[in-house]
Amino acid sequence: MNTFHRIGIKPGQAICYSGFRDGQQPGKAFPSYEEIKEDLTLLEGHWKYLRLYDCDQHAKTVLEVIKNEGFDFQVMLGAYIVAEKNNFNCPWDGGVYPKPQLEKNKISNQKKIEKLIELGNQFPEIICALSVGNEACVDWTDHYVPEDKVLNYVKQVQERTSQPVTFCENYAPWLSNLEELGNSVDFISIHTYPVWEYKNIYEALEFTKENYYSVAKKYPNKPVVITEAGWTTQSNGNGIDPSNVNEMFQKMYFEKLNEWTTQENILTFYFEAFDESWKGSPDPLEPEKHWGLFKIDRTSKLALQNKNLQSDMVTKTKNNKR
Repeated sequence: MNTFHRIGIKPGQAICYSGFRDGQQPGKAFPSYEEIKEDLTLLEGHWKYLRLYDCDQHAKTVLEVIKNEGFDFQVMLGAYIVAEKNNFNCPWDGGVYPKPQLEKNKISNQKKIEKLIELGNQFPEIICALSVGNEACVDWTDHYVPEDKVLNYVKQVQERTSQPVTFCENYAPWLSNLEELGNSVDFISIHTYPVWEYKNIYEALEFTKENYYSVAKKYPNKPVVITEAGWTTQSNGNGIDPSNVNEMFQKMYFEKLNEWTTQENILTFYFEAFDESWKGSPDPLEPEKHWGLFKIDRTSKLALQNKNLQSDMVTKTKNNKR
């Protein structure tokens, strides 16, 4: 089950990184070179692998900072593909678009795949894996892309790059309707969120294990990694019971998840490094805004404080001579 060995990378801790701060968000305002340098200074030495969600300006700057400053990171780079078909099952305001928009999206997605290939070839020493999308096939997505089209993108990237290629998705579709895609990617990437599925903290790790092992059993010849697993620290009651989230529960899940995946040699990208205020609704207690191990101001939450990471990171920032 050693996923690191099967993918061809060295063992190491992994985390999802999106550096958008207050007043910034994808497609509008992006973090600066110096802001990303500050973030990576905080993360270096504690995490080896970063997952980036899109091959946009943010990703390009992250790759340039890693290269120019000599940071010791490897990156799983994604292309965030958007809706190519309407999903009338989406439970929130989204998933249905006019036909002209869907046609534009297809053109945009192909351009993103081309950019993914370009960056994969431009930074082969930094980019260790490539993903052609994120949660685009699950039944609740607002950016649905049919499996056959995702498979087409996988094949394009496989044919023109040297890195292993995957698709990042909730665990459930891998069990029900993505068999062809599962057998075609170089490794399978799953997302597991016990707190979104009404599990309390004491049920959480066993639920995550159940999710993981069910997919691994279905695809015994494929490495299965976890590209998202985490615990939010705030909720307004929108989908998550507020009594089920706080910094202590996040710490418990983080530590138990890390202990299990380290023991089993499962590459696991914890979700996520920093809180992101642009996400979800305007409500400041919106759970989507609070998954970070660090707050939006870059101070650490409880999960990191007892590991003396905060003092170490402050020292690193002050002494950073890159």
